[in-house]
Amino acid sequence: MSKIRLLFFATLRDRAGTKTAEMEVPAGTTVRQLKERLAQEYPALGPSLPSALIAVNREYAAEDLVLPADADVALFPPVSGG
Repeated sequence: MSKIRLLFFATLRDRAGTKTAEMEVPAGTTVRQLKERLAQEYPALGPSLPSALIAVNREYAAEDLVLPADADVALFPPVSGG
């Protein structure tokens, strides 16, 4: 198990009801698996997670990225505009 720090931004912060949280995840957890777990633990986030942007240690991350121990994981809603 490794501990990660979650950072919620904009509307995701409102839906999660918190700005930050810590979570223990099994070694080998991917971004996709984290999103699935977040949907269970924070049901209000569920509809937003498929399109949420995830950054791990300040770099945008693909769904198959394995989370490193002690990672900072930032969640951003999709950005639109012109």
